[in-house]
Amino acid sequence: MAAKQPQTRLLEIYDSLYRRYGALNWWPADSPFEVCVGAILTQNTNWNNVEKALANMKREGLLSIEAVSAASHDVLAEQIRPSGFFNVKSVRLKGFVEWLLQRHGTLEAMFAASWETLRGELIAVRGIGPETCDSILLYAGEKPSFVVDAYTRRLFSRLGLVDEKDDYHHVRSLFMNHLPHEVPLFNEYHALIVEQCKRHCRKRPSCDGCPLRDACSHATLTPGAP
Repeated sequence: MAAKQPQTRLLEIYDSLYRRYGALNWWPADSPFEVCVGAILTQNTNWNNVEKALANMKREGLLSIEAVSAASHDVLAEQIRPSGFFNVKSVRLKGFVEWLLQRHGTLEAMFAASWETLRGELIAVRGIGPETCDSILLYAGEKPSFVVDAYTRRLFSRLGLVDEKDDYHHVRSLFMNHLPHEVPLFNEYHALIVEQCKRHCRKRPSCDGCPLRDACSHATLTPGAP
């Protein structure tokens, strides 16, 4: 029997996850700028901590481009303290905003540019790595740029589609090269991957009830894993 094409496998995996978890409605935010801030703050921490930092910024009126630009590093750092590495992230937030104001003027103008060109510009901004960049493009700008994270690498290496040691760009190319460039699909797929890895595809897998167990070579090595 001929092996399935990557596009077929990717869409089958998506369908299995969607049937199990349904629409997850990512990214939780009140504005595109809040998505950008959240994407920077979530580096090296969990979302619960980011929510606390965002709540502080909202309470203090800091969740706008103008407010972040005007705030001192110390004031901003104190409000985002729950997100961890708050001094570094304060510098990154202000650096992103300063670049945005100087290069584009507004968020709307930034997202009006070609997303491929914008991706190259964003990755060059200090503190904006590829995952943060693609999160901003996809969830704030509604651009078809697939987001890869550690969960993606773990899940798809266990499914035999990538190697766990593959770099970000190699893993991302699997999705960019074999899926239709549709924002809703990319949006939902990444959210479903995260949900799958939180529930089943953990570092120590929990295979009972996993919707992908039959397709996972890792599961055959750990039958009935708790």
